[in-house]
Amino acid sequence: MENSPASGGACFVVVGGGQAGAVAATTLRRLGFDGRLVLIGAERHLPYERPPLSKEVLVSPASAKTTLFSAADYAQQRIECRFGVAVTALDALARTVTLADGECIGFDKLLLATGAQARPYPLLDGLGEGVFAVRTLDDAEALRARLRAGVRLLVVGGGVIGLEVAASARGLGAEVCVIERGTRLMNRAAPLHLSQALLDLHLAHGVQVAFGAELTWAGRDEAGAIVLEAADGRRFEGDLVVYGIGVTLNDGLARQAGLAVDDGILTDAQGMTSVSGIYAAGDVARQRDPRTGRHQRQETWSNAQHQGEHVARAMLDGSSFAPDLPWYWTDQYGHNIQVAGEVEVDRWLTRGDAAGRRTQFGVRDGRIVGAITVDNGREMRPARQLVAAAAPLGDADALLDPTRDLRKLATALAATA
Repeated sequence: MENSPASGGACFVVVGGGQAGAVAATTLRRLGFDGRLVLIGAERHLPYERPPLSKEVLVSPASAKTTLFSAADYAQQRIECRFGVAVTALDALARTVTLADGECIGFDKLLLATGAQARPYPLLDGLGEGVFAVRTLDDAEALRARLRAGVRLLVVGGGVIGLEVAASARGLGAEVCVIERGTRLMNRAAPLHLSQALLDLHLAHGVQVAFGAELTWAGRDEAGAIVLEAADGRRFEGDLVVYGIGVTLNDGLARQAGLAVDDGILTDAQGMTSVSGIYAAGDVARQRDPRTGRHQRQETWSNAQHQGEHVARAMLDGSSFAPDLPWYWTDQYGHNIQVAGEVEVDRWLTRGDAAGRRTQFGVRDGRIVGAITVDNGREMRPARQLVAAAAPLGDADALLDPTRDLRKLATALAATA
């Protein structure tokens, strides 16, 4: 089955109808692959982006744009789509995938972009109606149908998704309480000062926040309202619950087929798994970084986008690539916050202007290893350039002067790394 990708004799299969899978499939065509190409997704929807689910889909569903490509785009590119049907078996030796409807498809090369799903919360799931985890478009649409002014929403989990849902719900007039078992918001994804700033922002918009709340009981009162109880006796009452406590990886196919899996499907610098000709990308992939020799996995829009593109190229020409710099953003109450690189650093330095826009640089051992922008996204690209190069701090006064062009400064500093 060693057909040339451009010969038209090979068949490539992409399992996963999310962003990484859709981007990979369209990239394969853009790069010249003209063999059979099949894109399979368990969800009935056309592949879509997830960031709008906790924001635009809740607040302004009529104008929310989530779909990556139209059905006509896939047809024009001769991408055979199987949406709304899951892959139930992968035979790595026979080089076949079997779908839930019984169809069996042989492949020359396979990409697993199966992503992740919301981690279940049995204590809350047992309540039935009115409990949501915003991971899919169906989840977001179901929640939106219930959100309105005056509804009491309990948000369990103070991570990015939970906070975005809280901000969106407040914008719709709901009463919101965020319940977090830890001691601060976005504990893993943000430094302490950003966590505090987000707390202040939510409190200013009328959100109640409860820290150190380990939920031990969930039920309903006589009127049907949801009641949650914490180990310390605190009670929380509401009409709806949204929880976000992390994800579980959709790595079952990989495990069943004998691929190496360890907190994600392990891949090399080409995105290939432990079985030749089978690749992985997106949330489910844990790629080896050729610069450090360590594997890393990311759950971000940018990783799904870029890894989908890179792996598609590697499937064609065997080219290697390094994992992207970690980077995510969040929009809450009209403010855009972006974070790149590391958040555990020696100190943070701030570059800001009179309008309140600011860029912060995380410094460790005299080098820039992290960056944050607040309502200043135009500076994130050069900031990421500095972080990617682990650029020396250099002239801090010049770097922190908002009248200086950060793009030029970043180019100069990165060159000295």
